[in-house]
Formats: sequence, C-alpha cells, structure tokens
Amino acid sequence: MTTPLIHPTAVIDPTAILHESVKVGPFCVIGPNVKIGKGTVLTSHVVIQGPTTIGEDNTFYQFCSIGEVPQDKKYKEGDEVFLEIGDRNTIREYVSISRGTVQDNSLTKLGDDNWIMATCHIAHDCIVGSRTIFANGASLAGHAIIEDDVILGGYSMIYQRCRIGQGAITGFSSGIHRNVPPFITAAGYRAVPSGINSEGLRRHQYSSEAIKATKDAYKSLYRKDLTLQDAIVEIKALAVDFPHLEKMVKFLEETEDRGIIR
Repeated sequence: MTTPLIHPTAVIDPTAILHESVKVGPFCVIGPNVKIGKGTVLTSHVVIQGPTTIGEDNTFYQFCSIGEVPQDKKYKEGDEVFLEIGDRNTIREYVSISRGTVQDNSLTKLGDDNWIMATCHIAHDCIVGSRTIFANGASLAGHAIIEDDVILGGYSMIYQRCRIGQGAITGFSSGIHRNVPPFITAAGYRAVPSGINSEGLRRHQYSSEAIKATKDAYKSLYRKDLTLQDAIVEIKALAVDFPHLEKMVKFLEETEDRGIIR
C-alpha cells in the first residue's frame, strides 16, 4: 500500500517501520528490520537493509547503499549485526555504510548533524560522532573512530582501527595510518602533523587565547623533541586554564598502544 509520501515504485518490506512523515522516492528499496524516524527523506534509488535504525530529519540522496552486510569475509549470513544513524544527517549520492560484525560490537554507528558527501564509504564497526564533514570520496576502513567536529578532506583514506580526535582535520587525499589527536591538521599520503585546525577552533568560537594554548600544546607534542609522556605533562598544565585541552590529554593517554601521527 502506498501513500502520497511513498512513491508507487518503492519496495518496502512489511517488517520495516516508517514514521508516517517519511518520504520515500522512486525506486527505493527498504528491507526487513529497518526503522526510520519522522521527517526523513529518501530521494530516489536508495537501498536500506536491516537491522538498521535511522533517526529523524535525515536526507538520503540517490544511489546510497545503507545497512548492507559488511565487506568482511568473516561475516556469515545470519550474523546479528546492526547500523544506527542519528538525526539530521545528510547522506549524499553513492555513499555506502555497512553494518557491524560479530568480531567487534556488531554495530556501526553515526551520530547527529553529519554531512557525508558523494561516494564516501563508512565500513563495518566504525563509530562516527556528530557534526562531522566527510568531503567527496573520504573512506573509513573497519573499526575506525571519528570523533565530533572532524573534517575529512576529499579522498582521505582512514586505515582500520584508527581514531581521529575531536576537531581534527585531514588534507586532500591524506592517508591516515595512525591516530590523529584532537584539533590537529593531518596531511600527506602517509599523513604527518601539519599544525592545528585554527579555522575549526574559530568556527566553534574558541577564544584567541584558547587557540594560542592549542598551538602551544602542538609544540609540546611535535616541536620540542619530548617523549610522549613528557608532552602529556606539559599539555596537562595548559589544560588547567584551557579545559578543551583535557580532550587531547585523554586521547593521548588512551591511544598510546596504537600510536599517533608523528
């Protein structure tokens, strides 16, 4: 049965649960065990497989593949794996987002207010925060973590299990093979630190003093030839007056095993 908001060419599994305000355009396919919240729009030719839960006011553009089985040879048919997407996300053309795997937490997850541009890929078991921007072609390998307010430059490639800290930014075609601390700019085929994300800090209304403190933290981490532990000590001292740097301290303490870009 179709409604004025569901195009007659759309195919919707009987087990899918759609809020009455969801708009489903031509030739969309919604599989079993999909739940979509109010105000969400599927423009046309969007495929959503489940189990997938999608929040409110999202927009999916044509030829997206959302919630398909993971691109992982260990996946077996019948594995209970999931995708969760929050609210107000924009998912552009040809984006693919896979469900999780039982080898991890069985979950791929996106937060709110993300802007995912055309041809991006978000692999199985990735965790993406809120207010991120993925420029065209940016791709995540499995198990990557992208924290809030991150910007990935076009065609950035994030290696599996890497973590990109809050407010960091990557340059065009960057290859991220280690963790990127918060507020840092990473650029290059094998990405190296290239300063702080000053513009991002300004956009989020950090004061000039806070931006200077972030630059000082960067110098401790990358310019003073300190050990990581000694750099953490200096950044902790800065964080007393500039609490946003506590995020950098926590990140560095939690990711010593993987290592950061150097």
